[in-house]
Amino acid sequence: MALMKTSNPALGDKTFSDLALTQYGGAAEAAGRMTLSGTVNKTGILLLCAIATASWTWHLFLQSRDMADVSVWMMGGLFGGFICAMVTIFKKEWSPVTAPVYALLEGLALGGISAVFDVRYPGIGIQAVSLTFGTLFVLLLAYSSGLIKVTDKFRLGIVAATGGIFVFYMLQMLLGFFGVHFTTINGSGPIGIGFSLIVVAIAALNLVLDFDFIEQGVRVGAPKYMEWYGAFGIMVTLVWLYLEILRLLSKMRSRN
Repeated sequence: MALMKTSNPALGDKTFSDLALTQYGGAAEAAGRMTLSGTVNKTGILLLCAIATASWTWHLFLQSRDMADVSVWMMGGLFGGFICAMVTIFKKEWSPVTAPVYALLEGLALGGISAVFDVRYPGIGIQAVSLTFGTLFVLLLAYSSGLIKVTDKFRLGIVAATGGIFVFYMLQMLLGFFGVHFTTINGSGPIGIGFSLIVVAIAALNLVLDFDFIEQGVRVGAPKYMEWYGAFGIMVTLVWLYLEILRLLSKMRSRN
């Protein structure tokens, strides 16, 4: 069976098959193969790294309530995380080092962003975290039990929807420089909330594609370091999902 595509750029088409079957001339030795449990453990490590740095910037902001105290760390986390992600995607063998660095950097940004939102909407950060992890565990359970099956049509739909969202966000950012803003979609009205619900659903379903992709990577015997790369891919999706949930909750809270 050919490896499945995922819309997550970190887990692109043929990532595992090329490594396992071409670069390594076949499946790796048993001790050096990627395993599902190893990937799960490394995902946990990345989450702990992100939580640690996020807690630090959160506390830093709450001490003074001054954005200037965390803005440098937030920008460094955002841009540093992006650069680190690109390096990880193109240098997969570096992922045992770059994946934890990515998680630490993203934590700096997420902690500051969450703290700012939490000051305006008390408790929203904990709500977003809870919903993100709840979504992760529910989808993992649904996937592992066979309740959700990754078919070609399912995959194509999620990949196309994710690509459409990406194009829309890029267009929105570009037009923003010329003073054009999509106030209805970004607002707290029914259309804005409906749009955010759709984006959250698409982001969540990307996790299912990631689970499927990693499972097939294990089947073909990808090298051991790909556990870190698989965990990194899950982390990329979780960061996106968390930010979209935070945005959705802020829209809903602003209506009160």
